[in-house]
Formats: sequence, C-alpha cells, structure tokens
Amino acid sequence: MTDQPGVVVTGVSGRMGQMLVKEVMASDRLTLVGALEREGHDWVGRDLGLAMGAAEMGLKVSDDALEAFSRAQAVIDFTAPAATVAFSELAAQARAVHVIGTTGLSEDDIAAIDRAAHHAVVVRAGNMSLGVNLLTRMVKQVASALDADWDIEVIEAHHHHKVDAPSGTALMLGEAAAEGRGVKLADVSDRGRDGITGARKRGDIGFHAIRGGDIIGEHEVLFATPGERIVLKHVASDRTLFARGALKAALWGQDKGPGHYDMLDVLGLG
Repeated sequence: MTDQPGVVVTGVSGRMGQMLVKEVMASDRLTLVGALEREGHDWVGRDLGLAMGAAEMGLKVSDDALEAFSRAQAVIDFTAPAATVAFSELAAQARAVHVIGTTGLSEDDIAAIDRAAHHAVVVRAGNMSLGVNLLTRMVKQVASALDADWDIEVIEAHHHHKVDAPSGTALMLGEAAAEGRGVKLADVSDRGRDGITGARKRGDIGFHAIRGGDIIGEHEVLFATPGERIVLKHVASDRTLFARGALKAALWGQDKGPGHYDMLDVLGLG
C-alpha cells in the first residue's frame, strides 16, 4: 500500500497516453492504479507494460471507467471530447481530481464539465506547459495595453495527425487576447480566410493552423500596426513537458475544493 495519490490514465494506447503512463511510473509522488481504453480496443485485458512493448507491469488495461476511478485520487485525460465529458461525470462521482488536456471541446462540453466541477476538482487547460501559460498571461497583458489599431493574429503549427484546428492552445491564446481587449472571442474570431475576403475587420482576432510532419507544437501571437510588430512565441520540442504539467496539476488538486481550474491556478498565476 502507498499514501501517494493513485492515478488513472485514460487513452493509454495513444502517444500522450503512453507518455503519461511513463511519467507517472517514474514519479516518486504518484502511483499508477488504472489504465483505460475504449471498449473493444485490442489493448483491453492485456498487461499494460506488454501492450506498450515493455516489461510486464502487473496492471491490466480496462474499459471500465467507473471501477477504475473508484480506486483513484486523480484521472489524467487527454482523449476526445465525448469521452472526456463522460469521464468528468464519473470522476466527479469518485471525487477524483480530473486533469483534462483534451482539446476540441464545444461550449456544451465545457458546460457539462462545469456541472461536474460542482462536485470535484477539475483542472482543464488547452496546454499544460509552464511556458505556454506564461505566454497566455503575457498575451492578455499586451492586448490590454494596445487598442484595436493593432491587429492580432494567432498562428499555430502541429504534426499532421492532429485532428482539431485551431488547436486548444491557439484558442486559449485567443481567449487571453480577447479578455485583454474586454471583448468576447466569439464576436471577433476570424478563421480560415480563403478567396476574396475583403479587408481585415478592425478588432478581429485571426487564427491560422499549419499541419505537417512531426511538429510537436508551435504557437505565435502577432500584434501588428503600421510601422511595427510585436511577436510572442512558444515552441515545444519535447512532448514530455505536457505530461509533466498534467502530473503537477494532479498533485496540486489533491487538497483543493470542488471547482473548474486551469493551469494558471496551478502555477499560482490565476
């Protein structure tokens, strides 16, 4: 037995899932107590270590989220919106900290997660890295200092397997810029220009998504006005930084009251 918080990792067959498993296994502050995959996946019922091509771990991959969460103090979840919404309800029932790195969530998805957060700790962020969250804070500060004569463009690049665009991080940066401006992002968002679009609308926040190769993640926020530009940028060169941030969030949430938090809260910048 151990007094360390027990963690369940969801979507363990994916790249982030396997990275999270490795980071939890290497941690001296957390214990891996569950590994989840979707029903019908060929990893279900297999030893997790063997399924990952490593040594036997003595922990079988399960598709029973409720049973796994009942033994956990934290759930780390980088899966898909529908799965994450379902997991949020089950994690709340188990009073487990739910760390969400899933992107592509709709407003309805977030509303459902908000409801779960009335009963348990939820830490949700479009990006778990320290650097990106500091960038978010800087973007908000710069946007608040500049008027709408400064155009704002968010440019992001990811690997060719990424299925959502703009990325969750790009949207997080756009939200920060909109908050700095005192406007709602939904009212000023400009995405996917193509053809004869006309002149850029004053005050809009533009988004551009690049997909190619094995790019882990690059995010740039451009503030431009005639005669000068300000560029704020973050480049991720190692995917483990996202896993490390998720583990930090899982630990941080252990003594917190129910609520919907983000990484700025975890980092003491909220």
